[in-house]
Amino acid sequence: MTNYSSIIVDDPHERVSRITLNRPEKRNSLSANLRAELFEVLESNDQNPGVSVTIIRGSGKAFSAGYDLTRDMDEEDPYYTAGGLGHWPRHVVEGCFKIWDLAKPVIAQVHGYCLAGGTELAQSCDLIYVAEDASIGYPVVRNISPPDNQFYPWIVGMRKSMELMLTGNSMSGVEAVECGFANAYYPPEELEKSVLNIAINVAGVPQDVQQFNKRSIHRQMEIMGIRAGIKAGTEIQQLSMHTKSAKNFFKKVKEEGLTKALSDRDSKFGDYREGKDKKNSDE
Repeated sequence: MTNYSSIIVDDPHERVSRITLNRPEKRNSLSANLRAELFEVLESNDQNPGVSVTIIRGSGKAFSAGYDLTRDMDEEDPYYTAGGLGHWPRHVVEGCFKIWDLAKPVIAQVHGYCLAGGTELAQSCDLIYVAEDASIGYPVVRNISPPDNQFYPWIVGMRKSMELMLTGNSMSGVEAVECGFANAYYPPEELEKSVLNIAINVAGVPQDVQQFNKRSIHRQMEIMGIRAGIKAGTEIQQLSMHTKSAKNFFKKVKEEGLTKALSDRDSKFGDYREGKDKKNSDE
């Protein structure tokens, strides 16, 4: 078995592979190395006849609190994306569609914080099951930009998307199911068993048929424009990065550190880093 530094891979049941994001001290923030290992396993599973479905979950207290804003710039991205303005949001979107385009289903098992890049990873999966007390949101809209992957209007509708984008507030697992972000919610202690049962159900369908079942949904969404729409959104995200507010935030990160910058951002809202439970978040 391959040894990974940022993920754990196991096989909890026949034909089911499970990837655990394993940076609990960083709330499973998505470093370049973690993403490289994640895509390596997903692509390997897609070519492995012994695997029919993959589960992605997080270790510790969160699914993922977002991209690692303190990443080592010497780390290489897990796959090539053409450079120039908009490189990062285009890179993120390409990664999301890498999961979308896999032949085999991928399930997100979400607990705790699922924020910013964490929501983009989860939403790239084919099925999402959440703990009822999960905290799901995109706080980056408060002072930097809209999402890299602007899936919200497609998945949760215009009004809920507008509320999330204009406030940066989070949804509970219950709310995430009600608006269509996730398939179902469970008490935290029942989430793992419930997701595994669903994965076993999915794995029972022959792989040669399942790939067409998955694509049948995606092709309809693509005909309605989801792929073109999300890719077009990358230019909007990049434009926002040039606002005065975004520049001031990154200046503050450089001068005072990420923790202080995020705490100052959320203090007036009383949530995320400054909420009652004092959970920590990246982006």
